[in-house]
Amino acid sequence: MKPAVVVGKLLRALLGLVLLLLGVAGFFTLAASFAEYPVVPPHEGAPEWVRGAFHVHTTRSDGRGTVEEVAAAAKAAGLRFVVLTDHNDFAPREPVFMDGVLLVPGVEISTDHGHLVAFGMKRPLEGVRPWMDGGEAEAAVEKAGGVSVLAHPVQERNPWRHEEAARRADGFELYSADTFFREALSHPFSRLLPAVGASFGQAVHGVMMLVEPQPGSTARLLELEREKPRVALCSHDAHGLPRYEDVFRALAVYLPPAEGEPPGVLPEDAHAAAEVVVKGLASGGAVCAFRALGEPEGFALEGLEAESREARVGQVLTVRLPPEAGEQVRIEVWGSGRLRPDGRSVELVEEGAVQVEVWARAPGSFFGTTWRPWIVPSPVRVLPRSN
Repeated sequence: MKPAVVVGKLLRALLGLVLLLLGVAGFFTLAASFAEYPVVPPHEGAPEWVRGAFHVHTTRSDGRGTVEEVAAAAKAAGLRFVVLTDHNDFAPREPVFMDGVLLVPGVEISTDHGHLVAFGMKRPLEGVRPWMDGGEAEAAVEKAGGVSVLAHPVQERNPWRHEEAARRADGFELYSADTFFREALSHPFSRLLPAVGASFGQAVHGVMMLVEPQPGSTARLLELEREKPRVALCSHDAHGLPRYEDVFRALAVYLPPAEGEPPGVLPEDAHAAAEVVVKGLASGGAVCAFRALGEPEGFALEGLEAESREARVGQVLTVRLPPEAGEQVRIEVWGSGRLRPDGRSVELVEEGAVQVEVWARAPGSFFGTTWRPWIVPSPVRVLPRSN
């Protein structure tokens, strides 16, 4: 067979494949135009909680957008703060309001044992460098008075591999938008292509189609939680692909107001506002929500011991849902708890830790619906029964 004929056949086959892929993507574009968000409608008159983004990259490292572009995207998405965590960006920076959005300085340290996010440092980080020992990096954050969070700790591409440091760390990224994206890249036809197609019809739906349960991440979190309370955070790990604004509209971290404090308010002074954000994230009281499904205001996990994320065997925790939640939500429980028949209360049955999440019936990949995580608090450490 002549080379020209072979080349012609290959080109026709390639064109056919491209047309097939475009056709498949087009089906998901069409379906996305019918997907309705939010699933849970907002409650009129409900006070807004302060919401923001955690773990965001800019052109200071491997992000696609400048700091100014990130702030503009956050403002467009209705966020009040962004925790910037560029890789190995060790230069001391001050919190600042930009375009009405509070930018809180942090850093993602690339170590020999995985990535460690640090924020809220009271003193400069000392002795830190790229690809240092993971345990030494965690110790440096602790010495600086900061909060250490294991970044995407069970991700296939870059998991956390230093056991001692994992047990010392303050926090754990339970859901990671970047991990969702990377998992989709490893399943180009079953996950990535449908999400890309959907994004042309409705960008937020394209992002939400990447969201999948993370049983391995939950199991690891509960294992570590047995030893000490720690913060579970949902990480944007945003690099600009998907677009910052689309990821910010799909997911946010919320700071419920402390008792007696007005909701939705940050101090006008950037340093004072950053203290509020850092305290809210570090305390374990922050709530993650896949906000495309609905806003979480009104959610609470009742029955915990005062000022703690702890309870005792035999106690019952009650999930208070946002007012408009209705029947399109359900409670998911892992670990040392058991959901009671009422579907809203959780009995603590053994020592250890329990994770309680609210899931919502979300638009599916094509037509129909599927269950996806909606509201995600930090886990609860379960202590022995009181005498």
